[in-house]
Amino acid sequence: MEKSLKLVDAVAEIIDARVPVSSRNPDLDKLIQNKPRVIIMNKSDMADPVQTAKWISYYQTKGITAVAMDCKSGKGLNGFIPAVRKVLAKRIAAWEAKGMVGRTIRVMVAGVPNVGKSSLINRLSRNNKAAVEDRPGVTRSNQWFTIAKGFDLLDTPGVLWPKFDDPVVGEHLAFTGAVKDDVVDTEHLAGRLLEFLRDTYPENVKSRYKLDGSDISVYQGYELLELVGKKRGMLISGGEINTERAASAVLDEFRGGKLGKITLEQVE
Repeated sequence: MEKSLKLVDAVAEIIDARVPVSSRNPDLDKLIQNKPRVIIMNKSDMADPVQTAKWISYYQTKGITAVAMDCKSGKGLNGFIPAVRKVLAKRIAAWEAKGMVGRTIRVMVAGVPNVGKSSLINRLSRNNKAAVEDRPGVTRSNQWFTIAKGFDLLDTPGVLWPKFDDPVVGEHLAFTGAVKDDVVDTEHLAGRLLEFLRDTYPENVKSRYKLDGSDISVYQGYELLELVGKKRGMLISGGEINTERAASAVLDEFRGGKLGKITLEQVE
């Protein structure tokens, strides 16, 4: 990525609108430095729209252009090229003054795993040349794509930083699937997610899992997971609750937006 930055005019940083803090690689700032940047808040269809609007306003106060998108449905995609042209306005004017009218704009697409970089490129280029799967680590190398006349994108592999200083950041990335499930305790993870949702979006939890207020107020993590498994009839021999299956259901349903529009991190 560091070598490729010399080849591009701007960087499109893709983040997950549900975790706009945790899904930003802190090492990216050091790499990008003064390169013009646009933040794409992807998966905004699954995020709380009120919080997404607050985050966009927050970035504006920091002098950063941010736009909300849903790369799977294509919602908001029309704003991508105008946003890039906006942050490059002075450079484009300088190019044109030198007679380089229509000079190709090259943009690097960067972000952590599973935020939708390849989905963005596929939508913009209207083909399926970029591999897309609902799991982290699919893109393995840098690839160039032409998305419009005079407009190229460079797809890069999703990169996490070596160590999470804040364990909550690691949890949030695991909630959204940026960290592979086979390196985490999914039952503990699902329990922690249920605790968070109980405190911030209680109606979503109660509605989805047919729970009442007294059910969720007195239980913690693993107990909440057992309650969900029991309500769903996820039992194994002897009447024991299959918490592993319940954990998979909770995580899959959150990642699929079935628990409603939820943002895990809010503007302070």
